[in-house]
Amino acid sequence: QVQLVESGGGSVQAGGSLRLSCAASGYTYTKYCMSWFRQAPGKEREWVAAIDSDGSTTYASSVKGRFTISKDNAKNTLYLQMNSLKPEDTAMYYCTEKPRSGLCHRKDLYNSWGQGTQVTVSS
Repeated sequence: QVQLVESGGGSVQAGGSLRLSCAASGYTYTKYCMSWFRQAPGKEREWVAAIDSDGSTTYASSVKGRFTISKDNAKNTLYLQMNSLKPEDTAMYYCTEKPRSGLCHRKDLYNSWGQGTQVTVSS
């Protein structure tokens, strides 16, 4: 079982930046996807970005060019650098991990989730 703890959320004005972190502990997968999802009040949890065990990154179209996902393997920590934030980015952000790479955007394939960190962007 993998334990995931997010941090780094907060309140910023539109155009600002935040960096989220997700510390992972427990079992280490050789092949994996690690992703960030977000959930706004009254909306479905949606995929934001992913990185797999080969280092390949993918992004939702709504954040491409503004957000960057990365992972420090030595620290076993996942990051999400968020720039040019918009009010529509306001949500609870969750990190998650699944064994095996591929289909990283599929929410139903993940079963280890963090508790979330709140991001609020004001106009």
